[in-house]
Amino acid sequence: MALPPTIAELLQFDRASEGVVAQGWVRTRRDSKSCSFIELNDGSTARGLQVVVDAGCSDAALMPQILTGASLRVRGDLIASPAAGQRWELQARSLEILGPCDAAYPLQKKGHSPEFLRSIAHLRPRTQLFGNLLRVRSRLACAVHEFFQQRGFHWVHTPIITSSDCEGAGEMFRLTTQKTNEVLGAKGDFFGRPTYLTVSGQLQGEALACAMGRIYTFGPTFRAENSNTTRHAAEFWMIEPEMAFFDLEADMTLAEEHVRFMASHMLQNSTAELEFFGRFVDKEVQARLEQTASQRFERISYTDAIEILLASGRTFTHPVVWGEGLQTEHERYLAEEHVRGPVTLYNYPRAIKPFYMRRNDDGKTVAAMDLLVPGIGEIIGGSQREERLDLLLEAMQAQGLESSDYDWYLDLRRHGTVPHSGYGMGFERLLMFATGISNIRDVIAFARTPGHAFT
Repeated sequence: MALPPTIAELLQFDRASEGVVAQGWVRTRRDSKSCSFIELNDGSTARGLQVVVDAGCSDAALMPQILTGASLRVRGDLIASPAAGQRWELQARSLEILGPCDAAYPLQKKGHSPEFLRSIAHLRPRTQLFGNLLRVRSRLACAVHEFFQQRGFHWVHTPIITSSDCEGAGEMFRLTTQKTNEVLGAKGDFFGRPTYLTVSGQLQGEALACAMGRIYTFGPTFRAENSNTTRHAAEFWMIEPEMAFFDLEADMTLAEEHVRFMASHMLQNSTAELEFFGRFVDKEVQARLEQTASQRFERISYTDAIEILLASGRTFTHPVVWGEGLQTEHERYLAEEHVRGPVTLYNYPRAIKPFYMRRNDDGKTVAAMDLLVPGIGEIIGGSQREERLDLLLEAMQAQGLESSDYDWYLDLRRHGTVPHSGYGMGFERLLMFATGISNIRDVIAFARTPGHAFT
């Protein structure tokens, strides 16, 4: 039996058709004296299909049972619609209630707060906001692969379970099969040593890049940071390319091309969703994407950025001090007010960056970069990796890391070392930038944050 068309496909029909079948959930229903109008949506498109139910429908008597949220199968004729803003409507000939829905359905009315919708994460994808967001998330995930595949990269899969702390921060979820308070990693535990959920696939990605040239990973990562900001989650997705023979300049260029590509893809392939976000979420989102897609990104050294912030005349919540990390308010000032567009900062102080970043000749900074965009701040962080064995060992010692725990990583410097670089893009932050949604909890279907792991 042939599958019935999706509503997205029905709306693309080039002519009226008799005897078509539409299936979906009731988004709205309104009644007049002679007929009822149902907006049916199946998730395939942002737009719903209007179904007209009148005396010509053999199952019109079912209408009192059809409430918002019910699922239906409708058979009828696709005809030209006299209503503005829609080409087709479905004149119902028969109705079948696949799944009834009662008045307790929490989405009967519109205008729910984001906090309420997070409490019903299993139902919020049926709202227009989250339906649009999830369609965009799907398309942009495909665009990630398109970007790298066009440039000769290989998609690789790095471990989710790891014994390496890439960031050196210790904010990792530990794994154990032990059911007592024994020390993690003691004899008898599953792996026989401490293991964690990964914070990054970078280190393993470097090993693969040093064999395959250009690789990227795209998968879930985890951080046990007790942060309740709008930009942090305990589980999120990261895009991490690693490139042999790339210096910092090439790394920054690729990162900027990546962000421009994603902005262009959003503008070209998600016009209906972007129109929705512009109307109901952030009226500036399209203009920001157009600017990002079309203009060259400015580059500023960290040291110059500090001088710009100090000379701004602004009183920031967090003081501006050379040698300390930039806060979101600093990043957003640089992107939104100083540059008024995307900007890449580079050459950060050595003391505030992880051990694997390449030391610059000044001895004080490393070849690191962050790409900042308006509305978000940092969307990409990366660096040229330290390929010199002696300097890498020195950096590890300075940060209190046992070189024996990273012996395999050091082997990459012993056996055919090359200059190489990479970066990480937070996929959820990209989605926040592309949609104007301001909270990371609202660009993930089921967000994991401190104290919250719904479903």
